[in-house]
Amino acid sequence: MKLRSTKSVQQLVLLGILIFFCVVMSLISNVFFTFENIRNILRQQAMVAIVAVGATFIMLMGGLDISVGSSLAFTGVVFAICCQAGLSIFLSALAAAVAGAAVGAINGALIVGIGMNHVIATLGTMYAIRGLAFIVAGGKAVVNGLPSNFLVLGRGFIFEIPIPVIIMLVIYVVFHIILSRTLIGKYTYAIGGNIETARLSGIPVRRIKYLIYVIAGVLTGLSGTIMASRLNSGNPQIGEGFEFDVIIAVFLGGLSTQGGEGSLIGTIIGTMIIGVMSNGLNVLGVDPFYQYIIKGAILVIAVTTDMTMKKRSLSARKTLKAKSAAASLPG
Repeated sequence: MKLRSTKSVQQLVLLGILIFFCVVMSLISNVFFTFENIRNILRQQAMVAIVAVGATFIMLMGGLDISVGSSLAFTGVVFAICCQAGLSIFLSALAAAVAGAAVGAINGALIVGIGMNHVIATLGTMYAIRGLAFIVAGGKAVVNGLPSNFLVLGRGFIFEIPIPVIIMLVIYVVFHIILSRTLIGKYTYAIGGNIETARLSGIPVRRIKYLIYVIAGVLTGLSGTIMASRLNSGNPQIGEGFEFDVIIAVFLGGLSTQGGEGSLIGTIIGTMIIGVMSNGLNVLGVDPFYQYIIKGAILVIAVTTDMTMKKRSLSARKTLKAKSAAASLPG
């Protein structure tokens, strides 16, 4: 009960920060708080948010995937080539999702099967998949021969709501239910909390970890499809630095650096905080180089805050345990 209360307070604080940023940006710029600009922020952040869902599951287990930027580019190229070859948008998107699942399966095989460190494994796939994206695309962006409906997923609307935003919201609702109400969600938290305890409790740790890497790959493939559609090309160069936007959003959303603590509600709020901040800085004409510095500082602050809170919590538990032991002594 206390854990749930603490999580709710944390989410309210994050929501307060998001509202604060929106108010400040609205006061500074007349352009910021307009329907068009808010819709643009949501559409821009939809790709990050979708990938951040899979990243949340992975990081809740105590893992990390830094190959998502390369996977985004690769799956976007696959989507464009399939559309170029005459496949329907649906089948092309399905092919991109399968390509993303394959990348996730490779990561899972390296990390779960071989036991490789998750940073080293996904760093390797990050470079390998980026190279594969260039090879498949023939060293340049796939732009010729794309169908007229290629732009629908990235630029289309349903009742004035961008299709990427609708997809993002559906995914968050589905995976929030999975994380909070199913065994997969409970197992994910358990593995991140204490992997040995989870294993001794009969949880199929290896199977769950492998499954989550594959699911995360599928979500990255979907995001790559949307990105390619939005850019009207399958570009093997896109997605550089994308992984850091995802990681910052997840950590800013309150996920613990050690795994086992966090939520998708926090993740989506963290994603929107980054989106509002980036959009506001762009509106104000702040140089992109300074924006990199700000994002890096935010990541360091988020991780430092988490580590500080963990140390204080551990110290408080040790103090309480010592007091309880002392009180139980005779005399």
